[in-house]
Amino acid sequence: MLSDNNKIAHRKKMLVSFLIFTGVFAFLFGRLVYLCVWEAEHYAAMATDLHERERSIKAARGRILDRNGKVLADNRTVCTVSVIYNQIEDREKVIEILCRELELTEEYVRKRVEKYCSMERIKSNVDKEVGDRIREYDLAGVKVDEDYKRYYPHDELASKVLGFTGGDNQGIIGLEVAYDKYMEGEAGKILTVTDARGIEVESAGERRIEPVAGLDLCISMDLNIQYYATQLANQALATKQADSVSILVMNPGNGEILAMANVPEFDLNQPFELPEGTAENLSTEEQQNLLNGIWRNGCINDTYEPGSTFKIITAAAGLSAGVVTPESSFSCPGFIIVDDRKIRCHKIAGHGSQDFTHTMMNSCNPALITVGLRLGIDGYYSYFEQFGLKTKTGIDLPGEADTIMHRKEDMGNVELATVAFGQSFQITPIQLITTVSSIINGGKRVTPHFGVCTKDADGNVVETFEYPVTEGIVTEEVSATMRGILEMVVKEGSGANGKVEGFRVGGKTATSQTLPRGSGRYIASFIGFAPADDPQVIALAIVNNPKGVYYGGQVAAPIVRQLYENILPYLGITEYYE
Repeated sequence: MLSDNNKIAHRKKMLVSFLIFTGVFAFLFGRLVYLCVWEAEHYAAMATDLHERERSIKAARGRILDRNGKVLADNRTVCTVSVIYNQIEDREKVIEILCRELELTEEYVRKRVEKYCSMERIKSNVDKEVGDRIREYDLAGVKVDEDYKRYYPHDELASKVLGFTGGDNQGIIGLEVAYDKYMEGEAGKILTVTDARGIEVESAGERRIEPVAGLDLCISMDLNIQYYATQLANQALATKQADSVSILVMNPGNGEILAMANVPEFDLNQPFELPEGTAENLSTEEQQNLLNGIWRNGCINDTYEPGSTFKIITAAAGLSAGVVTPESSFSCPGFIIVDDRKIRCHKIAGHGSQDFTHTMMNSCNPALITVGLRLGIDGYYSYFEQFGLKTKTGIDLPGEADTIMHRKEDMGNVELATVAFGQSFQITPIQLITTVSSIINGGKRVTPHFGVCTKDADGNVVETFEYPVTEGIVTEEVSATMRGILEMVVKEGSGANGKVEGFRVGGKTATSQTLPRGSGRYIASFIGFAPADDPQVIALAIVNNPKGVYYGGQVAAPIVRQLYENILPYLGITEYYE
């Protein structure tokens, strides 16, 4: 028998054990209540996540609208067809139907249907009609989700400006990539509960997190002007058998671009399709390089020697520095000697004695070289920079090229002379039209752009875009003088083929020879603005390597004339008669 002391010790041990057991039980019970009540939602979510399969729903991409609200880029409803391995009941039937409906090979479909994974995509961008037919078969394990595919209602129009999207609906080139963050929207989800084997729990149904549509992008392009500019460019391409033709139309006062045609263009709805016969015997890399060339926007991605249109910049710099006035006298014997180099005028016999206004009307090389030499290397380079020619324009399109110019320390008098009449350096067409705009608009360097604002689905403006403006490029006096001189170039000078009956037009022609010299390849161009006394529109036409007659005044000036004959009344610009 236990002694009294042992009995007491034993009871104490039993009591301690009871208390410990009770405490542990109370803790565990309390923990269970806490988990079941206060943390129930958290652990239920974890359990659901463990057995929840997720399918993405693409958001409707924002549209691209022209200045009048006409749709340039839209969306079409398509389908994505996928399979879930564990849910398929009859694999052979699934393979047979998907091969037939999706027009895919058995090898391709079988490989994906028999792949052991949570979900395998068979094909995207399936026509909705086909997707609906597949859905009607009610095949276990086959999912048909509605999706969006970019659609361009005008096919090739402005292809190198608008750009296109990839299979993921993200922009690849052009405005589609520049404004991707505004238009892409936010993807949604379809959440399906499955058991441990990956089989859908029918009673649980599906949960949807709806996608958020992207914003519409409103741009300054005018569909009607773009159509007509493209038509004229295609006509010039065909009649002159040129390599390419570019036409730019812009408001010189605020930088809004009304049209940008670069022909040949490509089909935005089939952007990866190469011209027939060109893909044979080409590697994947070579095919991609060919596509990159097709997609290039010559107005911003490529540089060229501007030729005599650049005499506008030389003249403005000379007037600003006071080294020349409209009445300054020049003598042209048909050439000028600079150091040891004899540089000819395009008129071999020379222009004789003429004032500065007539040197511009005659596009006289020796006279403009003289102005450049009067400015000197430091002075000319200073104006080159002041006019913004050493920096990019900042246009809202990707891939803008830099100006290719001599370093000042490498320039001699000969280099200065050739630059003064537009040779031995290269700029982009968008750079030229932007710089000339600043010279004729009173001295403001505007930022060329397409983006105006974004709007939501109800048409409410969400964000209005603003662009930098630099004042004081030239004085208003110099600007007015240049407008007058350039009006005379069109009225009575070398730009006469750019004259539009009833309207005051100013402008300048150019004929530049491409490198290497003597290759017989030329670039014909003309830049013109209207009305000459109050410019509201400026246009630049460039014809690359025209066959036969290649002079800018005969090839490019008529393009701008025809353009203006149609769009000046359309823009509400008033006719003028003396």
